[in-house]
Amino acid sequence: MTAARLVARCVRGLEPALGTEILQTGSATIDWIGHREVGFRTGDDVRLRTADDVFLLVRRRDDVGPHKRDLAALAEMARTVDLEGLARERRIRGGPAGFGGIEISASFLGRRTYNRYDIEDAVGGVLAERAGVPYHSRRHGEPPPPGHSGWRLTLDGTHATLLLRLGRRPAHRRAYKNATIPGTLHPPVAAAMAQAAALHPGQRVLDPCCGAGTLLIEAHHTVPGTALLGFDLDPAARRAARQNAGPFPIAVEHGDAGALPVADRSIDRVLCNPPWGEQVGAGGRLAGHPERWWRELARVLTDEGRAVVLLPEARGLGHALALGLAPVHVQQLSLFGSRPLMVQLERQHDRKRSRANRRTTSTGSSPR
Repeated sequence: MTAARLVARCVRGLEPALGTEILQTGSATIDWIGHREVGFRTGDDVRLRTADDVFLLVRRRDDVGPHKRDLAALAEMARTVDLEGLARERRIRGGPAGFGGIEISASFLGRRTYNRYDIEDAVGGVLAERAGVPYHSRRHGEPPPPGHSGWRLTLDGTHATLLLRLGRRPAHRRAYKNATIPGTLHPPVAAAMAQAAALHPGQRVLDPCCGAGTLLIEAHHTVPGTALLGFDLDPAARRAARQNAGPFPIAVEHGDAGALPVADRSIDRVLCNPPWGEQVGAGGRLAGHPERWWRELARVLTDEGRAVVLLPEARGLGHALALGLAPVHVQQLSLFGSRPLMVQLERQHDRKRSRANRRTTSTGSSPR
């Protein structure tokens, strides 16, 4: 398979994680990392769990101007697209054959005198006419009919980039997502959290507020062979988690995150999107006492343990620091209108010991 130019789109803030996942395939080179996207080349079939979607790069040119008349340049770009070559490339990579119809999603940065629907109609109409298929406008909010190919056009102030989705549906729509509940975590974010946890086979991995099971399922796909355990007070959440987990080796049990039924220092990794009252309120022993969540986290982690958690703000990290848990990496995301923090935590004494070991290694001396 010849190398193709691809673009993976992601949640804002996950660009470094997505770039790392692309490079870890061992067969790809990165061309650029931009706003919510990574451009890369590969000759292999790739599956990226931190990506919202993966596209063939169709055209990239200078961004057009801010006036409505500038949309003519985008329409002209659509007239130069090699539709037959794109259809062939997508089919080779396992995508659908041909174009049953055209639907396009546009986004832009900066002030413009046109909106996203003006962009979509200017480009989508030309593509549909050239392909001899119907065009579905998103202007009225109706979903496209089945079989329409998904295109995307972004204007970031520097470039105008036209893309064609590789698959039949966006990459973030997981086949295992049979059941959902309020506050269910976006799967690519869960995948990024699992990757940040540096999982290894044989480790015990816990989600104390597992909801629909997304974090544990993504952990299984990231590194198979870990022991996965989830607790939740809500019976509807436990039912959803078990339904989504299906054949995956994940144990889901009734449990209070403020008083976990596990032994001290028995958990190697904690992955969690705790209920801080944003989408889901805290219940049980956490109701009104969020510090109990941090106490249980500090209690159950092994000496070499690591936690990766999603927080609505940094203020709660004071509880972690007071309990000897130090944030070693913090990444802000932009997720459905909120700005949560993805935080990695480790025990403070382990960090000091690791630094001492690194100093010993660098100087070539032996410990006494």
